[in-house]
Amino acid sequence: MARAFPLEKLRNFGIVAHVDAGKTTTSERVLFYTGMSHKIGEVHDGATVTDWMEQERERGITITAAAISCNWTKSEEKDRNNDALKYTFNIIDTPGHIDFTAEVKRSMRVLDGAIVVFDGVAGVEPQSMTNWRYADEAGVPRICFINKMDRTGASFEKSYESVLRKLSKKAVRIQLPIGAEGDFDGVIDLIKMKAFKFEGEMGMNVIEYDIPENLLADAQKARAEMIEKIVEHDDALMNAYLEGVEPTMEQVKATLRKAVIGNKIFPVMTGSALRNKGVQLVLDAVVDYLPSPVDLPPTRGTNPNTEEAVTRNPSDTDPFCALAFKLQKDPFVGQLAFFRVYSGTVKAGSYIYNSTTGEKERLGRIVRLQADKRQEVEEVYAGEIAAAVGLKEVKTSHTLCDEAHPIVLEKIIFPEPVVAMRIEPKTKGDQEKMGMALKSLSDEDPTFHISSDAETMETIISGMGELHLEILVDRMKREFGVQADTGKPQVAYRETIRRGAEAEHKYIKQSGGKGQYGHVKIRIKPMEKLEEGATVAKNVSREDHFEFINNIKGGAIPGEYIPAVQKGVKEAMERGFVAGYKMEDVSVELYDGSYHDVDSSEIAFKLAGIMAFKEAAEKADPVILEPIMKVVVTTPVEFVGDVSGSISSKRGQIESTAESNDTDRIITSQVPLKEMFGYTTNLRSMTKGQASMVMEFDHYEVVPGNVAAEIKASRA
Repeated sequence: MARAFPLEKLRNFGIVAHVDAGKTTTSERVLFYTGMSHKIGEVHDGATVTDWMEQERERGITITAAAISCNWTKSEEKDRNNDALKYTFNIIDTPGHIDFTAEVKRSMRVLDGAIVVFDGVAGVEPQSMTNWRYADEAGVPRICFINKMDRTGASFEKSYESVLRKLSKKAVRIQLPIGAEGDFDGVIDLIKMKAFKFEGEMGMNVIEYDIPENLLADAQKARAEMIEKIVEHDDALMNAYLEGVEPTMEQVKATLRKAVIGNKIFPVMTGSALRNKGVQLVLDAVVDYLPSPVDLPPTRGTNPNTEEAVTRNPSDTDPFCALAFKLQKDPFVGQLAFFRVYSGTVKAGSYIYNSTTGEKERLGRIVRLQADKRQEVEEVYAGEIAAAVGLKEVKTSHTLCDEAHPIVLEKIIFPEPVVAMRIEPKTKGDQEKMGMALKSLSDEDPTFHISSDAETMETIISGMGELHLEILVDRMKREFGVQADTGKPQVAYRETIRRGAEAEHKYIKQSGGKGQYGHVKIRIKPMEKLEEGATVAKNVSREDHFEFINNIKGGAIPGEYIPAVQKGVKEAMERGFVAGYKMEDVSVELYDGSYHDVDSSEIAFKLAGIMAFKEAAEKADPVILEPIMKVVVTTPVEFVGDVSGSISSKRGQIESTAESNDTDRIITSQVPLKEMFGYTTNLRSMTKGQASMVMEFDHYEVVPGNVAAEIKASRA
């Protein structure tokens, strides 16, 4: 089966925004205008295509990243109705709520571009900044869309200024609005120097006309600013411009495209998705300025056999290489593994090699995604995003490739969960189903962890926030039929050590017959962070927050027992030392020991490892760590004093107070998570419902002595 469209005509992009900026409404217009849906679904009606989960429709928020494949012909070429003019879009509509930020992070990893949607009244909001940071980390080119220009209080200039001030000086207006609020009527394209209005059913007809006389002077001034910023990125064009030669429209677009792909310019557009104005021109800009896979550098990875760096070109002829970026349970076909193909092709029914695990698996079926609908395909090609049915061992971040040409791609790093709660099944029947449900949900969501309390044997679930856990428990009830009781949300504390220590332990047990003998000597110290690009020695096993160094010389401990020591140490770290919380960021060196020809065993060395670590940890100044949250509150100016005082009373440190607009201020602070439960309700009460808050994990910090004493007492 031949490729249906050239790779140059493919665009993989996401739609990202702060909560309620109109992101899903924009996605629904995209589906309608590209012919993927024949009716526009509205968030307020609970009838959207991309928000297809029951919880999403009830709450009017996006929870999972929905993937959509569709085609687009540029507005100016629609009349020609020629398949050769069609572009293929793979679009991911991502969540805006901070508790589901992992969905944005993983989506950024596999996308080539993004449309960042802003509220025309609020401008840049806290979650916009987080999403922008994720896009910066992933090097994703962006187009900005200032939405909701029809809202009372909307201001394109103020919103544009907030993008320049809070996100990037590289933002450049390529459009201006015609009117605002109730008088918003269309947009001016500063490249074409034409005005556009949107008429007919759902604004389907894009009408081009001359710029109104009263707006011409403003448009000419804004165009001159735009041209100056664009020609900076082409020496020949800039020299000609300085000599008074105006660049042609083709030159402007070509230079702008190159600058956008290089993350040197972020074009700013405007409109109102709800009023069906401006979305088609944003899709035209996706074609004109966002990259196709061939516009980007080759994908880099590592050969797992040699540890050498290798690359894959975005080509069907290069060896197959893909990254699994999301798992999702499907009620009809079972588990779907979403993957992005970086090179080569893969057919349904073929065997693929999972270079992360070293296992081979048969790829049963391949489907393209239309949110909650599936279209089965025989083969997928370089640059495409699809989902596989039947891959049982694949997890998020695993690399799939050709076994003859192995490659491991860089993993997606997810934040650690910071909120935990106890969960227990209501009946024996629920108990059996709960284990399966929790495993399925944790496979889907890398920020959802399950553990058990060693003393009480209770099941503990951990996530990114109270809403995150609430949604997951709700999904467990609806999708798996599991009824469960939950405890109050708790802070997910950690433990660590602050200095080095040594310990030796001999585990000897003799009770007639074969005995047990394991003897280890270890050194522990705080784990050092690796410099970017640094590699570890062959005798070092390094994981997130744990390092094990095997420095055994001369066979003092046989090689087959060393993994048992490592396992014992890890088990001791899981149980913690100060108050029973997981211990992290510890480097453990096994440097000596002894064994017995008859009595030594794996279990003896594992137990020796556990006891030696406990003895060393006691001497290494062990401490409890608490999660510190970055809290961003947007409040009317008259409540700034009250809000600042309430944050300070919660052991919070205020970092900055900045202007949001004429009436609002943004207070950025760092506050221990322990103090933040229920704060949203207090904030609403304190500000008469006018303030809003976004909170995300920032870092772990040693708890003060009095708090540590409280924590220990509560765990006694």
